[in-house]
Amino acid sequence: MKNLIFLWALCRMSCCIETGSHSLWIFSTVIIGDKTPFPEFSTVVMLDDIQLAYYDSDVQKLIYRQYKSENEHEEQRDAGIIFREEHRQMKIRALFSKDQLNSTQGVHVQQTLTGCELLDQDTPGLMQSWNAFNTINDGELNFNIQQNTLQCNGKWPKLWSHIEEKGIELLHAQIYSPVCLKVLKNYLHTMKNQIMRKVKPRVRLLQKTLPDSGGVKVTCLATGFYPRHINLTLLRDGQPVSDHQITGGELLPNVDGTYQMRKSLEVSAEELRNKHQYSCTAEHLSLDNKLDIKLVNARVGTRNRVPPVVVLGVALLLCVGGVIIMCLRRRRHRSSSDGSDGSTNVSTDTSETDEPLQLPHKSAI
Repeated sequence: MKNLIFLWALCRMSCCIETGSHSLWIFSTVIIGDKTPFPEFSTVVMLDDIQLAYYDSDVQKLIYRQYKSENEHEEQRDAGIIFREEHRQMKIRALFSKDQLNSTQGVHVQQTLTGCELLDQDTPGLMQSWNAFNTINDGELNFNIQQNTLQCNGKWPKLWSHIEEKGIELLHAQIYSPVCLKVLKNYLHTMKNQIMRKVKPRVRLLQKTLPDSGGVKVTCLATGFYPRHINLTLLRDGQPVSDHQITGGELLPNVDGTYQMRKSLEVSAEELRNKHQYSCTAEHLSLDNKLDIKLVNARVGTRNRVPPVVVLGVALLLCVGGVIIMCLRRRRHRSSSDGSDGSTNVSTDTSETDEPLQLPHKSAI
């Protein structure tokens, strides 16, 4: 399972692209060796963080997600050609890596993540590719269309030197401009309402007591925002807290297609005596200005003091309530003693009577 997750985690990081830019990613997996319930080849097509389509070697057909193509026949034809070739190339690479590492038994996984990006004002960005065999990073490719340069770094120099020789011509003529950028622009036009939407984050700063240590945990939570890129900063007395003191910070999806992020800091009981003030700031594409949030309490570890007027008012209410209850009880007892309700009350337990105990007169002693 960790083999299948390795490059997907890289994809999640890579999709956090520069604000205002967009990317198209193809995440492919080949499984060789012992038989598994999974297809030998499968791939997912992503526009930014939205899954557009899925393809595998069993079905050999694009399955659309959250998207209906206007040119489905043409896309199905192109997908068949491109993905069958990618399947072949990835399997060759997987078998080569398997032999080099003497990995003869079990299941082996080759993964490739390839994508291109479009920057602000329709400026082409980098085309990038990462490869991994059994979680081992065995190759990286970076193609800059503006500088016409290609950088290849891999675990097997012999394999990557051949790719580098033919790479620039292949990327220029067959992949980058005619395929990746073209498809990316088409998808952006078709799904612009979904891709271009902006949803403001809801930001809160929370304080939770830690009973074991006597300290508190301060948490900055931002949720419900889109697009996914956000700058969330936790500050102490107006200065950013060091990253090594922060826990969390992962970008997580919500069920409604928005995102959330939280960053936390544990404040020790000793540090509470310094009475630092903590705050949180958020910067997002949907916000005109930076959003600043402070704790409800002025300082961490302090408690809100109840005003004396409130204390006096509560005490007065308790006294009045007690007097009213006593009066009601006496009235109910008198009514019962006078038989005003027409009934006869008989009590055999003298310990429960409200009458005072009568002592004998001195003359009777």
